[in-house]
Amino acid sequence: MSDRPETSVPARTCVNCGAQLHDGQDWCLQCGAAAQGSLAGGGPGWRSATLVLGVTAALVLGAAAAAYAALTQPGSHTIQPKVITIAQAPVTTTATTPSLTTTPTPGTTASTPGALGTPTTIKPLPSTTTPPKIPLTAPTPKSSGTTGTGTTNTTGTGKTNTGANESGTGTTKSSPEAGGESGNEPTPILLDTNAASTYNPYNLPAANFGDPSLAIDGETSTAWTAQVEPSTAPKMAVGLALDLKTPQRVGSLTLITSTPGMTVQVYGANASLPTSITNPAWVALSHSLDAKKRKTHLKLRDSSKAFRYITLWISGAPASAVGTPSEQAPPTHVSVNELELFPAK
Repeated sequence: MSDRPETSVPARTCVNCGAQLHDGQDWCLQCGAAAQGSLAGGGPGWRSATLVLGVTAALVLGAAAAAYAALTQPGSHTIQPKVITIAQAPVTTTATTPSLTTTPTPGTTASTPGALGTPTTIKPLPSTTTPPKIPLTAPTPKSSGTTGTGTTNTTGTGKTNTGANESGTGTTKSSPEAGGESGNEPTPILLDTNAASTYNPYNLPAANFGDPSLAIDGETSTAWTAQVEPSTAPKMAVGLALDLKTPQRVGSLTLITSTPGMTVQVYGANASLPTSITNPAWVALSHSLDAKKRKTHLKLRDSSKAFRYITLWISGAPASAVGTPSEQAPPTHVSVNELELFPAK
């Protein structure tokens, strides 16, 4: 016999119903529950298998992540795209200062270019109050009864027609051949409403003149006017130009004025209005004469030639229009109430 005491093995019971389980019994015969420590009861063997599966899954996931990273990262054999960067020059905004060119006045010293604060000498503008210089001398006027050909209007008996002047009207009658009242007057040349213009070659102030269209509107109560400069009176240097648009042969002219006594002369030109009355492009179609009457009819010379522009040039004012310079007195003037052209026969 052995002296060692026998060690009793504790009895196994079902954790579910408390029934006694024999050694090696994995299932309770009473309730069918798995015995503690068996495979179905979650023993150590099952936990080890679960741990192994978890570690294996973690390794697989890590390997997959490493493979993906290796595929996405460029290797030594991968060709990198070449990026070209173009350098842009910086934009600099510079304010440009306009350069002023100063023309030195004789007797003065011009300022140094580029010097700041240097005074500049500016030549003063001419005074506008100085009356313009009239370049022409008013010629000795001839009687308004004298035509452009230099002949005197006479009756059929060869005597001077002294009864041609209407009583109290100041209108000069003319012969039937000249289109006067005693015969059938010819039809005047039809003009455009803008055919009349002020011929002002010596640049007198525009305020000195009236509306030129009033001289061809068919109304004798309206008129184109030109102011008389008291400082140069009775001399004048201005005209009324008519544009026929196309060259035409003009045989005569009728002037109606409310300021009789003007010294006038008729000129013709083509192409364009000459810049001066002394320009050789002008052709004198009448002598210089004194239009003493309210209505004057002139027979023009060179009627065989065609002209586009016909100008009534006024070189002298009547004595009644010459006044004394005064701030209170209104400016004196000459007027052309109506100007008609008649075609050559």
